[in-house]
Amino acid sequence: MACLGVFVGYFPVTTVSVSLPVIQQALGASTADLSWVSDAFVLPVAALILTAGVFGDVHGRKKVFQAGLGFCVLGSAVALTAQSIAQVWVGQALLGVGAAALLPMTLALISHAVPNPRERGKYIGLWTTSMMGSLTVGPLIAGVIVEHVAWRWIYLLSIPLSLITMVIASFVLTESRSSVQRALDWPGQITAALAIVALVYGVIEGGTGSFGDIHVIVALAIAVCSGVAFVLVEQRSASPMLDLSLFRSASFTGSALVVMISFLALIGFFFVLSLYLGMVQQLSTLDAGLRLLVITVPPMVLGTAVGRLMRFLSARVLITGGLVITAVGLLVLTNVGISTSFGSLAWRLALVGLGLGLAFPCITATAVSSVPHHQAGMAAAGNNAFRQVGGALGPAILGALLTGKAVDTLPYHLAAAGVSDATRSQVLGAVDADGLGAVATLPLGRSTGPALEALSQSFLDGLQLCLLVSAVVVLFGAAVAAWLLRPASSQRPAALVAAGGTRPLAADQHPVKAAATDRP
Repeated sequence: MACLGVFVGYFPVTTVSVSLPVIQQALGASTADLSWVSDAFVLPVAALILTAGVFGDVHGRKKVFQAGLGFCVLGSAVALTAQSIAQVWVGQALLGVGAAALLPMTLALISHAVPNPRERGKYIGLWTTSMMGSLTVGPLIAGVIVEHVAWRWIYLLSIPLSLITMVIASFVLTESRSSVQRALDWPGQITAALAIVALVYGVIEGGTGSFGDIHVIVALAIAVCSGVAFVLVEQRSASPMLDLSLFRSASFTGSALVVMISFLALIGFFFVLSLYLGMVQQLSTLDAGLRLLVITVPPMVLGTAVGRLMRFLSARVLITGGLVITAVGLLVLTNVGISTSFGSLAWRLALVGLGLGLAFPCITATAVSSVPHHQAGMAAAGNNAFRQVGGALGPAILGALLTGKAVDTLPYHLAAAGVSDATRSQVLGAVDADGLGAVATLPLGRSTGPALEALSQSFLDGLQLCLLVSAVVVLFGAAVAAWLLRPASSQRPAALVAAGGTRPLAADQHPVKAAATDRP
């Protein structure tokens, strides 16, 4: 059920991402509007995932799991009937609420069923495989749907999939709660949600306009103040939403930072890559989905194998090595052009997928295994929260970089293509008003071809910048992993710190003890 739940939760991610060019044309959306399509899903996940973890611990994980599936049905129904970009945002947001409930519950179910941290790595590998499987089939399904019917029908499959999972879960799952008494932490929830939403809003609006605009400055100031308030609230809370003592573990801290950095680069990369395949290479949604398979299949295939490999190689080695391979893949993608062939593109994308396949299962397993068993659910929710914060910032930051660079270089490319001054002014005015996608709808006569060629060249300039930034970010994540994810013998175990002891404990002493008291 954990694997099926994470499949349902992540299904909308690439299904929608690969359809962004079609959505842009159908609804006349700008690049910033498209950023909000992605972030409308990711923001609720990032803001609510910790609260969902607490709800599961207090009221029952099965109840929260089922509620998450219900929100997935509701969000899919809203987006399925969308007639405007704003309605798509609402549907995506409801889907995000559903995913926020599902993701911590799926990992908590694994932690509850498999208390031994060494055995747990194998099952988290299966969990990662299911997540990547969802990301793999999403583009293909979206491609087939968009080829034959309206783009809105990409949301249809989530409805029966969620309903079937609800029925199975009602018979298969037994109710479970945390063995440690917890309560809802509303001050922590409010300050965390406000900080995340304000930060992403400020980044998106600053990138499409100016970071000197008053509303952008106010949003970023609110984000900083709310973040500080969250830390202060959690330090004083009797039942914190995120126990800050978890960060005494270098492994938990390292895994949280690495997963946030990695998803910032990954989700942002998916965002700009889908636009490149649709706007520059003029590929259909199905053809674009086939190319994304080259990224998502390796992690899906490697998930279980890496879970077993963790018995022989440290997470530090696997995560650092995987992220370095990912960065190399991003760097070699910087020289792609308008007519780059599938074969030439495929081996570059495969490097990215191979690196992610090595790193991702280890990141989650490290976060969950680095704390006492009774805190495993909170650690999983915290790790997922950092993952989603990175995922929310990715499209915002890279979308802003892409748009800014492309708009800056577009006048030069228009002039180089021989476009007249009058037509150039018309194109630039349309871009300022409605975004880069507006150029394709302009009646430019003989200048249409040169203008679109100039647009593609300016887009490639933005894409190259995004890939360079993503590669640097991933390399920074690799450095963090190499620094913080030290072998267990070289750092004081988090469980021992929490207990106030000084003598090292056996590797599975706490998990087994806690498992005996964790009531179903």
